[in-house]
This record gives sequence, C-alpha cells and structure tokens, in this order.
Amino acid sequence: MWTVLAFVSALCLGFYDISKKIALRENRVVDVLMISVCVSSLFLSIPLIFSRLCPEMMLGTHFYVPSLDGTAHAYTILKSIIVLSSWFFGYISLKHLPISVVSPMQATRPMWTLVGALLLFNERLNGWQWVGILLAIGSIFVFSFRRKTISNALSTNTNNKYYYICLAFAIISGACSGLYDKYLMRQYDHNAVQVYYTFYQAIMMLIAWAVFNRKNIRLKIADLRSIKKIGMIVLISLFLIVSDNVYMLALRDPDSMIAVVSTIRRGGAVIGFAYGLLFLKEPDSVRKLCCMGGILAGLVCLAMGSM
Repeated sequence: MWTVLAFVSALCLGFYDISKKIALRENRVVDVLMISVCVSSLFLSIPLIFSRLCPEMMLGTHFYVPSLDGTAHAYTILKSIIVLSSWFFGYISLKHLPISVVSPMQATRPMWTLVGALLLFNERLNGWQWVGILLAIGSIFVFSFRRKTISNALSTNTNNKYYYICLAFAIISGACSGLYDKYLMRQYDHNAVQVYYTFYQAIMMLIAWAVFNRKNIRLKIADLRSIKKIGMIVLISLFLIVSDNVYMLALRDPDSMIAVVSTIRRGGAVIGFAYGLLFLKEPDSVRKLCCMGGILAGLVCLAMGSM
C-alpha cells in the first residue's frame, strides 16, 4: 500500500510543479511561495478547527488532527527550518551560479537520501529496487546535464566558493528533510505534523517576505492585490497538501523505505517533462523522451520490487 501512496504523491507533485511553473510566469518567486504556503495553512486550518470543536465527529475520519506536545512542536519547527533552509540556499546558488552547474548537482539529492537510508535506518533493497533506483536517479542526473556543463563549471569565477557552499547546504538539507520525515512518521501522527509544519512554515515565510521587502513594504503589500493567476497558486497549495499527506502516510507504514519513496516522488518529474513537450513545445524532445523512458522504467522496477 505504501508504494501506491508514493506513486499518488509523485503524481500530485508533478501537477504541483506544472501549477508552480504557470504561476511563476507573471509573478515573483517570493510572492508565489509566500501566498501558496499561506493558502495551504488556511486549507489545513479547517480539519484542525473541526478536530478541536467536534472531536467525536472527526475521530473516525482520515482528517482528524490530534494534539502535539511541546517536544513534538519543537521537532515540527525543526522540520520547517530544514525545508526553508533548503529553499533559501537553493535559490541563492541558482541566482549566482550557472544553471548548468546547479541542476546536475541538485539531481544528486536522492543519492544522498539513499545513503542516509542505508546508514541510519538500515534499509536493505532487493535487486529490483536497486535497478529501479539507479535507473530513475541516473535518468534524472543525465538529463540535468547540458552541453558544456563541465566547461561552464570550470569557467565559473572561482571566487564564488560561498555560492558553492550554499549549493552543498541546499542538497544536504534537502536530503536530510526526507530522512527526518521518516523519523517523524515513526513518532507522530502524519496529519498533525503536516498541519503544524505548514503553519510554522507560513509564519517563517511571512517573516522572510517582510524582510525581503522591508524597504518598500507598503508598496509590495499593495502589489499583492494585483497578483496574477491566483487560481494556479491555489492549485499549488492543493496539490502540495495532497502530495505531502499521502507521502507522510506512506512513511508511516513500518515496511516503507525512504530510499524507495523519495525516488518514486522524484519520478513525478515525468509529468513536468510531458507538459513541457506537449504544451510548451520545449526543444530537445529526443533527450527528454529518453529521460522519461528511463524514469518510467525505474518506477516500474521499483513497483515490482516493492510488491
């Protein structure tokens, strides 16, 4: 069952990426991130409120949100910090380094999650799962490389060591997030973690947005009224909520493996590839089709090895 949930999460994550791409066409990244996280908090406040006001009605449903103690809240805040740190360092590195350098390095994140899963959780993969993970990760990694990637990396100003460090932090914190998720799901209810993690993330994003726009905060607040494609931003929130919920539910299964779940989630990139080829008519279609084929083959192997 956890494998099916992982595939549902990947599917929603793929549509999340499409919604995000459409919303970012005419809006700033920081505005889209802040609004989408806040909208997610509003949606998730509904089951939380009903769970507190009508616990008897909600208790037997999938949407019941139990209370967390102080320690659990501290762990949840830490999760929010890890995720936002990955975003923060990732955006800094992407702004100052060539994308031909950043993309291949970011593609190695599932590999580090795999290493952590083997070392920290003693996960042991069977033959099919190994083949599936190597096919999926390898396809994503190869696709991330573009021509002249190595030469571009060598020609980059060597004084940009700070930004390479930021890139390393983004990759490591992203991998740690997945491993930390498995630890949390062993200890706490997935609905409670998702709800409070999103709330804390929204608070942090609001603070970050205010700091980012501190010089002309009133003007930027006024600009939010004219935000475009608000429907797509709402879809970003909905797809992310469903994707995260079923992802955490999959990790609650004692038989689940974070190495497999995280790789399947990465397979959601196939949705984005297909959208780019079919609707945006993006170039380099042959290489993208080969990459999609490799990812799909890897996902099939993972499914067979996890049955």
